[in-house]
Amino acid sequence: MKEYAAVFERTSTGWSAYVPDLPGLGVAAKTLPQTEQLLRDAIDMHIAGMREDGLPIPEPQTQVMRLSISA
Repeated sequence: MKEYAAVFERTSTGWSAYVPDLPGLGVAAKTLPQTEQLLRDAIDMHIAGMREDGLPIPEPQTQVMRLSISA
């Protein structure tokens, strides 16, 4: 099992998300839970398509860190 970093961003109409290590993969929905489910499904489909096309599946490279700053 691989763990890919996912970025979720609030938008004016809901949420969007993408996986930096899987270029071209992005989703959007009204709620965070909907966006997460769409992203999970999209990752599965994206990787299945890459396998069908004989492409290598990228290894997870991106790391996410939350930094505390005084603002």
